[in-house]
Amino acid sequence: MNRSELVAALSERAEVTRKDADAVLAALAEVVGDVVAKGDEKVTIPGFLTFERTHRAARTARNPQTGEPIQIAAGYSVKVSAGSKLKEAAKGK
Repeated sequence: MNRSELVAALSERAEVTRKDADAVLAALAEVVGDVVAKGDEKVTIPGFLTFERTHRAARTARNPQTGEPIQIAAGYSVKVSAGSKLKEAAKGK
């Protein structure tokens, strides 16, 4: 399902226009991005998803073509965890 299909499904299910559904989806993405960028809290949609920023330590890796060790700087990543309702839906229940 791509974005336009998701917007169509949301507008049908919530009985709103596609424009309104698209605006809500864009706002959700923006709010989640802002909270994750700050990194001081996580976004939880109970039973569905949790988004949080995680820290990755600096490490040494190997260049797969040459085998030479390279340094990878410390940085941040995003952890997305599925909630209980989403896990049950994935099982087909």
